[in-house]
Amino acid sequence: MRFLVHSGFFTTQRIDETGEEGYLLTPSSKLLLKDDNTRFTLSPFVLTVVDPFVLTPLLSMSSSFKESRSLTPFEASHGVAFWDFLERDSELNKNFCSMMLNDSRLLMSVAVDKGKEVFQNLKSLIDLGGGTGAASQAIVEAFPHLKCTVLDLPHVVANSPNAGTSSDNLVFVAGDMFASIPPADAVLIKFTLHNWADTECVKILRNCREAIPSREQGGKVIVIDAVVEEHKNKQEKEPITTETQLMFDLLMMTLVGGKERTEKEWEKIFLESGFADYKITHISGFRSLIEVYP
Repeated sequence: MRFLVHSGFFTTQRIDETGEEGYLLTPSSKLLLKDDNTRFTLSPFVLTVVDPFVLTPLLSMSSSFKESRSLTPFEASHGVAFWDFLERDSELNKNFCSMMLNDSRLLMSVAVDKGKEVFQNLKSLIDLGGGTGAASQAIVEAFPHLKCTVLDLPHVVANSPNAGTSSDNLVFVAGDMFASIPPADAVLIKFTLHNWADTECVKILRNCREAIPSREQGGKVIVIDAVVEEHKNKQEKEPITTETQLMFDLLMMTLVGGKERTEKEWEKIFLESGFADYKITHISGFRSLIEVYP
């Protein structure tokens, strides 16, 4: 308990006249509560990253790279790709979906507030790989005039608890972002491109480019992801956000063969995908909102 107090997960408070102390939750530990009445919780994320199915590949990275550079450490450890593993294990998949749901709730509450001008002039939007539709729900609640379409793989849409609640401004569509994307004013790609290598990202972004109108007509792609800060002065103390970005970079490399990107790396795949310009706005924590224009 002393260690947890020192780490900021608990604080102490005197509970009687004898001087005996009790422990209280801090803002950090309150985010880990699993109470159903807690709107935002990080407990699914913590449970996922400490699960052996994630830890084992991280602990065997060296042998994985030596034995097979064609496989990710996850594939080398478990014999299947990360997404296939999740599809086979319903309990892990449920926890993973809960993790993404809570992430969307927390992140989008900030994104729609700080990025009002990003969404307010749009009439239609495709939420690419939107899963349960939590991000789209936050958007349509803030902008009722905007029609959102959640596009995800057939088995994801079929198992989504919200797929049956489609309304006039929120619908779910089964599809494949590598094949084609329905037309819309904009495409939202939240915390998805970091799952893929540059080649796959370019394929996805080219499909996005075909789905949206010109910049003059309001067309754009909205990417919500990390933009890694590069610190060339080694004596400079890096902020905690950079440490988080770099940890996610290792995690993406290990699990799915993806990566977090610097601004230069983002610019490279945007230009290669046929886009002409972009604008980066930091929104929360270690992630930013990038508007990409044709």
